Amino acid sequence: MQFKHPEILYALCLLIIPIIIHLFQLRRFQKEAFTNVAFLKQVVIQTRKSSQLKKWLTLLTRMLLLACVIIAFAQPFTSKSTTFSTTPETVIYLDNSFSLQAKGEQGELLKRAIQDMIDEINPDDKISILTNDVVFKNTTIKTIQNDLLQLEYASNQMPYDAALLKSKNLFSQNATNKNLIFVSDFQQKEADFSLENDSLYQVNLVKLEPVNTSNISIDSAYVEKTSANSLQLQVILKNNGNPVDNLPISLFDDDKLLAKTSTDIENETQITFTLSNQEISHGKIIVDDNSLQFDNTLFFNLNKPPKTNVLNINNAEDIFIKRLYASDEFEYSATTLSELNYSVIDNQNLIILNELEQIPSSLSNSLNSFIANGGFVIVIPSGNSDLNSYNSLLSQYAIKFDEKLNTEKRVTQISYAHPIYENVFDKQVSNFQYPKINAYFPVVSAGNLEPLKFEDGRGFLIESDQLYVFTAPLNPKNSSFSNSPLIVPTFYNIARQSLKTPQLYYTIGVENQFDVTTTMQQDDILSIKNENLNIIPQQQYFNSKVTLITKDLPNLAGVYNITNKAELITKISYNYNRGESVLRYQDITNITHATVSNSLADMIKTLKSDSKINELWKWFIIFALAFLIIEMLILKYFK
Repeated sequence: MQFKHPEILYALCLLIIPIIIHLFQLRRFQKEAFTNVAFLKQVVIQTRKSSQLKKWLTLLTRMLLLACVIIAFAQPFTSKSTTFSTTPETVIYLDNSFSLQAKGEQGELLKRAIQDMIDEINPDDKISILTNDVVFKNTTIKTIQNDLLQLEYASNQMPYDAALLKSKNLFSQNATNKNLIFVSDFQQKEADFSLENDSLYQVNLVKLEPVNTSNISIDSAYVEKTSANSLQLQVILKNNGNPVDNLPISLFDDDKLLAKTSTDIENETQITFTLSNQEISHGKIIVDDNSLQFDNTLFFNLNKPPKTNVLNINNAEDIFIKRLYASDEFEYSATTLSELNYSVIDNQNLIILNELEQIPSSLSNSLNSFIANGGFVIVIPSGNSDLNSYNSLLSQYAIKFDEKLNTEKRVTQISYAHPIYENVFDKQVSNFQYPKINAYFPVVSAGNLEPLKFEDGRGFLIESDQLYVFTAPLNPKNSSFSNSPLIVPTFYNIARQSLKTPQLYYTIGVENQFDVTTTMQQDDILSIKNENLNIIPQQQYFNSKVTLITKDLPNLAGVYNITNKAELITKISYNYNRGESVLRYQDITNITHATVSNSLADMIKTLKSDSKINELWKWFIIFALAFLIIEMLILKYFK
């Protein structure tokens, strides 16, 4: 038992006063002798003993009455908590990621957890609640009840360590009794949930478990083949559960059904849709599955791709370059240096300097401005290159040519992780037919990337920002590179980088960057919007394109319009990350320094019981009244 005002207990010392008074008020009995009244002696003795017993009982009841009153004013209480001077402070992390759409015994896991909070937490208790995208700090359940009931699922879950840190930061600095409730399904992630011992916080883990972990998701889609009249759209489905037969899957353009089929799926399967229309503005693929809903729809759009403008400034044979950019994806043009129209440079996406013997300062200045405005340049030196003019351009990018060496070399080292070779090779090739070089220019390069290297580790292709520099002429007399399989992905992907046209779709929560070909006036801004959302993304304007960068916004899956004021530029699609689709969970039962439960309602009840204060002063008032009644009964009826 504890006391709110223990200093009042000093008043118990006053109980000695009635004892002293009682002792002084005791009367001595005197004996009086009477003849023939011996029988009265026994009565006198009995009366004396009864009177003394009555007085002692009266004294005891009065002392107990006074003691109960004093103790009542000291306000006694009992509690499992040792801290009474501070109110317990509670912070709840509520995981609202898409995996909480799974159904438990009483419905969707997230909705059930919200209802448990509303039912079990006292409406007026101060509390802080953190989700993956919303924070309610130092508020009450009564205040935020409607917000909780309307809480949406978040497209990206915070890492566990970030959620713990952010939750702890919501506690006030002077709080000494801190309870953190971490509510999640603890889905298996790249980094497992871990907890360090921290005496400042009492961590309580609530693991929400679904009754069924089966789920079918649309994993991805891509264009396999295109022709003049049709294209093949490949759709990959994944199954996390028992095999399913005759699973329906549909393809729509807005509300128009384009195709529908069914498939059997065990773990993974691939569906092929052949489409005659190569432009789909509001494409969506839908699969019928009763488990998680966020991954049952995949949005996409097929826009007519803008052409990439490629300008080749020639002083050598350009047949292999012309052949590389002959498709409808590119607008290829070639000119000699003497016939170059400098005004067309700003309208290009990629410029190739094909074995010029000299780079005039006027061209060098134009190229520097072109690169600064987002353009890409490929430099192929000539065997008779004027090194001073070349280095005048290249020195701006920490590259310098040395005198030519007539030494045979082989290009043997490929940077598979470089963007121009990413997804080109299924695996690292060891028996490749390596291109051969008869003469090259040794390069001094400070910290630049080298996608291709010679066998001795020297650079053959060097990248600095948007400048790609070959260190050897590529004509057939000096190099076999133009006949190598490497030439196609090298030149093709450099050109694709120069104009990053929007993909089939993008993923919310990862950094996405793409280009939109448009001409804008001063102070014009591009917007991404649909009927539910209108955002202004990070953007950078160049001469003939605008580079857009998105990550967390938009945060709703769907097809969006990219507009300049009222003008529609193009369309773009976003989908949720499929990382939540696999319903596999961690085992947290062996985590120390925390209390683990499978029920949020039970956890809240336990914490309320631990922090509950049983006030006892009312009982002592009742005891005081009882002793008062006992005293009155003794005085009246005790003979």
